[in-house]
Amino acid sequence: MIRHDALDALPVRAALPGLRAALDGPGTAVLVAPPGTGKTTLVPPALAGLLGGGPTRRVVVAEPRRIAARAAARRMAWLLGERTGGSVGYTVRGERVVGRHTRVEVVTTGVLLQRLQRDPELAGVDVVVLDECHERHLDADTAAAFLWDVRETLRPELRLVAASATTDAEGWARLLGGAPVIEAEGTAHPVEVVWAPPPRAVRPPHGLRVDPALLAHVASVVRRALAERSGDVLCFLPGVGEITRVAGQLGTALAQGDLGDVEVLQVHGRAPAAVQDAVLAPGARRRVVLATSVAESSLTVPGVRVVVDSGLAREPRVDHARGLSALTTVRASRAAGRQRAGRAGREAPGTVYRCWAEAEDARLPLYPSPEIKVADLTAFALQAACWGDPGASGLALLDPPPGGAMAAARAVLTAIGAVDADGRATERGVRLARLGLHPRLGRALLDTSGEGAEVVALLSEEAPREYGNDLVSAVRAARRGGDAYAQRWRTEVRRLRAVASEGAAQAVTSKGAVQAVASEGAARPPARDAGSPAGGGAGAGDDRIAGRVAALAFPERVARLDGGSYLMVSGTRAELAEGSALRGAPWIAVAVADRPVGRGHARVQLGAAIDEDVARLAAGALAGEAEEVRWSDGDVVARRVERLGAVELAVRPLQHADPLLVRGALLEGLRQEGFGLLRWTPDALVLRQRLTFLRLHLGGPWPDVSDEALHARVDEWLEPELGRARRRADLARIDAGQALGRLLPWATGEAARLDELAPERVAVPSGSRIRVDYADPERPVLAVKLQEMFGLTETPRVAGVPLLVHLLSPAGRPAAVTADLASFWKDGYRGVRAELRGRYPKHPWPEDPATAEPTRHTTARLRR
Repeated sequence: MIRHDALDALPVRAALPGLRAALDGPGTAVLVAPPGTGKTTLVPPALAGLLGGGPTRRVVVAEPRRIAARAAARRMAWLLGERTGGSVGYTVRGERVVGRHTRVEVVTTGVLLQRLQRDPELAGVDVVVLDECHERHLDADTAAAFLWDVRETLRPELRLVAASATTDAEGWARLLGGAPVIEAEGTAHPVEVVWAPPPRAVRPPHGLRVDPALLAHVASVVRRALAERSGDVLCFLPGVGEITRVAGQLGTALAQGDLGDVEVLQVHGRAPAAVQDAVLAPGARRRVVLATSVAESSLTVPGVRVVVDSGLAREPRVDHARGLSALTTVRASRAAGRQRAGRAGREAPGTVYRCWAEAEDARLPLYPSPEIKVADLTAFALQAACWGDPGASGLALLDPPPGGAMAAARAVLTAIGAVDADGRATERGVRLARLGLHPRLGRALLDTSGEGAEVVALLSEEAPREYGNDLVSAVRAARRGGDAYAQRWRTEVRRLRAVASEGAAQAVTSKGAVQAVASEGAARPPARDAGSPAGGGAGAGDDRIAGRVAALAFPERVARLDGGSYLMVSGTRAELAEGSALRGAPWIAVAVADRPVGRGHARVQLGAAIDEDVARLAAGALAGEAEEVRWSDGDVVARRVERLGAVELAVRPLQHADPLLVRGALLEGLRQEGFGLLRWTPDALVLRQRLTFLRLHLGGPWPDVSDEALHARVDEWLEPELGRARRRADLARIDAGQALGRLLPWATGEAARLDELAPERVAVPSGSRIRVDYADPERPVLAVKLQEMFGLTETPRVAGVPLLVHLLSPAGRPAAVTADLASFWKDGYRGVRAELRGRYPKHPWPEDPATAEPTRHTTARLRR
């Protein structure tokens, strides 16, 4: 019996006429309805004609999460007075509850994508509702783009609804061809905001790490909320690990009798179905529900009057440089904060305790990052390739995929044989896309002929931390486990074995793909049944298959022990935790890794030991052998290297290296260590200084002889000597001065003026020819004994630049420095004469040096 009283109380009912009119007209609509209005549970049965009035239609509702899909289907069925599988059913990965009379089917967006790839027309479907569009999950954005493509090219009668509590309505309206925006008024009750920041500063989140001090504070705020307010408490935390920690702290308070009669529940994607059902039903006792962002939308938790918001969320991130991708903890957006707070006002006035300062709120991001901007796009790129648009350039997307992320995704897909050189999906790629797995894991499943189903299932969903970082031990723990994760794992193993065996006879190995496992027993059906806990014995092939799966799925993370850490073939170093069972293994395959804050190396979260044969098989696309000639440790090193990516497998000396490679290595040596590697005679050094001087003061055609310029023109001045060199010692025999001479402007004839414009020596009044020091190109120096300059009143010049004259004592020590001899004779000489005449009485010290006779000799010799 239909529960009309409950249906009539849903505010979205008022928007149904406008929504029906939009679907009967343009056929598309954007429905904006606040939380609690019934958009998820009333609109689909109404559009399907299950509530009377309106045509009979088959409606598919896409939800971003499995828990939301199940909950929405159960709620709709309850409103209709039925059980799921009747008029309303649902399909999620590994579970399908649909009957022959089902007219509303709730699916995850991933399931919808699979259907679109198999049957682009969606035969028999009249309306598709994309729920919670504001969350901007990648699968949802992709499904919307595919659906619009279907409507534009194959089925113009297919009706589309983009529904969300808070969304970019105008953007979605444009995306759906100018769809009408239908807004439903909400009846949300007022929510009081209480700012409850930690008493002391906490460390910001990094990766999956959250400061334990913040979690302790969140637990204390929950206790405060229980004491200050009535009703159930919904607490938002970023992940399962944080939920477990806070639950433990609340459990301690419960055991001590500090919380009274309170039930603590945990809701997340891994929670058992019974717990999920208990959360979504009214409780007999007061409850504290610890939840991830899954409770932000789609789910109504009855009885909640208080929300405690940690202010954190998890978003996918990918580090293309290190080949690492994982969830990371971030500050929740303001939009998420509004969604979370709204949960407290669904049924009555409520309160939200925000675990951050009010001043910080304005600095939070407005909206969560669209997954297409930050996530690993390998699966998306494969979906687009199978759809016939490898670059996704023709897809109707709110945000285009970043070019770098798409390039990285195509590289992975090419390596596993999923796409060809043009980026188009191969037969193997189409099969991978239909497995319902990330392409990496799909590759491992196919290439182990299904034998790796247990390991693939474990890697397809984050395993509990207590399972450890050894993949083999984790699989064995899942076999033994009686927790919700282990139950889902067994279900997924059965599904994967089934899909792996489907069409196994038709499996093809595309060009570039690794051959399906050719080891012993690869095609043999597994003896164990993962669906039975009794299958928990340690299989003899566990080590082999776990390592093979991890290596096939993540070939760039195959790593060899190198010193105290592991070097991945991608070039990233990884470290194992203390006490890891993998320590000391010569080779490992890293399945899950992160990078701790402040560390340059990755940290292995989950991996398996392998042997070199498996490493070569899995990462074969990265294998190669090449001649390497480089400058290393101060000389040319020539060798033939067999590599697996960044990992050196074998090295042999190279006797007859390619001259061009040798030349490149020598040039690198000159860049690293400078042109001091050449033979610089005193004359060569002076020549370079003179040319530097001329370049500075006269410019062209005099050459620039700085290191940068000499590197740029190395072909002009250092050949053929460089071409004949083979090692450092050969460079030391090259006369740098002779080589520099090639840069002089011979063609214009200016080279002949070198000695005129920048002479090595200049004549002074005494008749001596004194060397000019060009070490400082701004002002060359002439160091000459004072008596040799008597009679000269004008400072000597070179290329029009006055020399800086260092006037020396008879002992050759500086007595004065001047760039104006006339002024010195007039003003400075008298003091120098007074100081030095008594010390050097044998040398002339005339009163008027400007008219005195210059000399190199003593007074006695002058008398003779």
